[in-house]
Amino acid sequence: MATKKPQTHSFQAHPWHGISPGEEAPETVTAYIEMVPTDTVKYELDKDTGILRLDRPQQFSSQCPTLYGFIPQTFCDELVAKRCAERTGHKGIKGDGDPLDICVLTEKVIPSGALLVHAVPVGGFRMVDGNEADDKIIAVLESDLVYGALQHVAQLPTALVERLKHYFLTYKQIPSQVKRSVEIVEMYDQSEAHEVISRSMKDYQRVYGQPASARKPRSRKG
Repeated sequence: MATKKPQTHSFQAHPWHGISPGEEAPETVTAYIEMVPTDTVKYELDKDTGILRLDRPQQFSSQCPTLYGFIPQTFCDELVAKRCAERTGHKGIKGDGDPLDICVLTEKVIPSGALLVHAVPVGGFRMVDGNEADDKIIAVLESDLVYGALQHVAQLPTALVERLKHYFLTYKQIPSQVKRSVEIVEMYDQSEAHEVISRSMKDYQRVYGQPASARKPRSRKG
């Protein structure tokens, strides 16, 4: 299969194509944050320009209880879909054609998105939207004072996990319209999260190739 040539810009790294997922991925990943818990509108990366755009106002009261975004240089395609089909028994599953979604837990109040963070995956939701695999990786902010030491989804507060489930099962539902077929088929552990991330990275490389110079986020000392 011929690789696609991703959009890149010399003046700023494209958040999806121009940033490395991290040298230690999938154990520790770089995540691009699109939304924070206080957002009352849904922000989403414009894939062509790499600019964060307003996708739509939140239709109802649901707000994501964590930082929410995606892992750069990942793509939910054949390998992610195959894993979903293997684990669930669902037929005709395909990838949703987006970078891999990630929720990042932190005790800190972060007022706005469009930023990069280092996160440690601890598990995830295997979500199926129609016939598309739409996994949600759950991670903790690296070195976070409250969540940073956690390694498994079983260690997370039950109420927070239930809020995340409720958000993802309802945020696309509009009462006046036909109900969407969305389900969380499985909540998986850290090792499976690593597997899904690795597959999404391979899906990306198969479709887009390996960028010649993906920028690695650096921390400023001081």
